[in-house]
Amino acid sequence: MTKKYEILGKYIKDLSSETRDVQTYLFVKEHIGKYQLNIDINSKALKNKLIEICTTFKFEDKEPNELKSYFEINFATIIRPADEIKEKKDLEKIILCDVQIEIYPDLEKSFLNLLHNSGYPQIKFEKRIDFEKLYNERLN
Repeated sequence: MTKKYEILGKYIKDLSSETRDVQTYLFVKEHIGKYQLNIDINSKALKNKLIEICTTFKFEDKEPNELKSYFEINFATIIRPADEIKEKKDLEKIILCDVQIEIYPDLEKSFLNLLHNSGYPQIKFEKRIDFEKLYNERLN
């Protein structure tokens, strides 16, 4: 199967790590296992048939408490779909699935570096995100 798009560039558009104070840091260090990873994918058309895809990872505590840290990365990817891509559903699969699978190693590495450099070296994501499965579940 030939790839139906070309990645022209990828970069970190925005990066954020917020821990208010030492007390918060120590609390989060004990409870970071409860944090959840949320993913958001947006795209917009650019000139010359290019598309910017922004994949955002947020790692945060969903519990209502005062002591929490916040971590976010917005990773941008610029693609050029192949000329034969005309159907909206084909483009959607490229944006939500194919490109995500290809950029995931770089995105995960960048995000884990943020977490580790923010004082949480023990953090790792146990399983890879299955973008194919998420895409197929979205269709059903």
